[in-house]
Amino acid sequence: MTQPPVEFFLGDEVRLRKPHPCGSHDWTIVRLGADIGLTCHGCKHRVLLPRTTVEKRMTAFLKRGEASTATAEATQ
Repeated sequence: MTQPPVEFFLGDEVRLRKPHPCGSHDWTIVRLGADIGLTCHGCKHRVLLPRTTVEKRMTAFLKRGEASTATAEATQ
């Protein structure tokens, strides 16, 4: 059975299983789409990973970003 996709927002701070070479596990989401742009909290390096990879490697949300107004209106 497949799981629904995880809902990400710009500004979300996430913890991933595998550490970046600088040693940090924490990342900020800076781009959304089929690929997700992440910025490392340790060294500010930016990477672009497929959404499925981020969903598999993510262990927790540290902080949630702001939902866009279009998303907020659609859920009301």
